[in-house]
Amino acid sequence: MSAIESLRLVKFQSVIDDRGSLCIVNGTGQIEFAVKRVYWLHGVPAGAERAGHAHRELKQCYITVSGSVRVRLDDAHKRRETFLNHPNEGLLIGPGIWRELCDFAPHSVLLVLASEEFDENDYIRDYETFYREYHGLGL
Repeated sequence: MSAIESLRLVKFQSVIDDRGSLCIVNGTGQIEFAVKRVYWLHGVPAGAERAGHAHRELKQCYITVSGSVRVRLDDAHKRRETFLNHPNEGLLIGPGIWRELCDFAPHSVLLVLASEEFDENDYIRDYETFYREYHGLGL
């Protein structure tokens, strides 16, 4: 199975009543890793793209807590695109996946749960380098 095929969406528990909705992420049982870092993207201008990199070890879960975003994914063998727009749903992304974020709706907030603290050495920021590392060939 390719890394792209191992990507999956996970549904989070939602408690809904007349006061609104509450979504719950229950630790490692739901997202498969202990969270060591949390950050979010917001205020992304129309037409802007984010990410454009891969990770060697880091695992992440993307959750659109507000709005929507298109996620392009590539494991150097297959490509996949998904659209996130449900606050009770997260996209689990393992290492070795090139990711690009685009088509942010106005006022979107993308929450990211990460398995590790920031480490610049874990990033692959050049697509050709990524392709060589994960496909074994030049472009």
